[in-house]
Amino acid sequence: VYSNRRMNNSDVPTFVRPDQDSTGLPNGYIAGTVRQSRLGLTVSNVRALGALLSGELQLDFFGGQLAGARTHPLLRVRTAVARLDWPYFGVLIGQESPLVSPHNPVSFAASGFPGFTAAGNLWLWIPQLRATYERGHRFRIGIQAAALAPTMNQTPGNFSIEADSAEKSGRPSLQGRFYFGWGEGDTESQFGVGVHRGWIATATADLITSRAVTLDWRLALGEHFLVHGEAFLNGQALGGLGGGGIGQTLGPNAVPVRTRGGWVQVNIRPSFLWEFGGGYGMDDPNEADLNQVTGRGRNVVISGHLHLRAGGGLLLGAELRRITTSFPQGDIGANHASVFAGVAF
Repeated sequence: VYSNRRMNNSDVPTFVRPDQDSTGLPNGYIAGTVRQSRLGLTVSNVRALGALLSGELQLDFFGGQLAGARTHPLLRVRTAVARLDWPYFGVLIGQESPLVSPHNPVSFAASGFPGFTAAGNLWLWIPQLRATYERGHRFRIGIQAAALAPTMNQTPGNFSIEADSAEKSGRPSLQGRFYFGWGEGDTESQFGVGVHRGWIATATADLITSRAVTLDWRLALGEHFLVHGEAFLNGQALGGLGGGGIGQTLGPNAVPVRTRGGWVQVNIRPSFLWEFGGGYGMDDPNEADLNQVTGRGRNVVISGHLHLRAGGGLLLGAELRRITTSFPQGDIGANHASVFAGVAF
């Protein structure tokens, strides 16, 4: 990986930081990492309680900030779910993306944090219980509801994991989504609209509301062309969903940070051998809610990628990102490039 400016994360940056390195060293860097490597286990074609039972566990090595973490990373649980599917009705329990944010951009270089994190993607994997009712075959209509573990996504101390302010509200987060779609597998298309509500405890008896109205879409034109993305409106206190408000949930005096954002990506796959594409993501917090000295304003990410499947499971590619983050002193832009190689099996 390479970057020409100071970033919040050297491997998978999501926003730019002001150049304030007191050491006098350059802010640009070049680095390498293997901690985005992933492992997965799946269970399928099993029956239980009269339903089709399936399960999935996804792991990576992105979890840890201990000494030597980048070369000796800690194993991290990404998703871990079990599904029971009857005709027309299904239940999911486990850790998964928010119900109202079902998609992620195509990327091999942004895996530890999915693409457009802090730039419109409310991605965080959260423990939840989800129910889905769907009718239709070639054309499907569905309605979903979920109760999610409340979270502020705060960094815990080294030796203490205490309940955060969202958990101390005593209420789960609630989400609902309506969708319609058609097609199967790589050619599936779907459009959805959702709502999110969560609560955050304060030192008084009042609770702060986390909220958003969401849109999501996946439009596949055959197997060679895909446009997908998500957007959220009327957002407030969304840091707990994976970086909404550029990770700023509350501003000065515990004011909930209002925000809006979204992302879109176009992918073109002329053949199974290779594909290319690009996208745009944005998160735009209300500046009146932010710290007027250190607050992060609008964050924009423009990305492009080229992926090659050279046979035998060998993956090669490159991704470029332009990240521009607004601060009270002005906009700061940075370029980030990643070249990767991997084996899928």
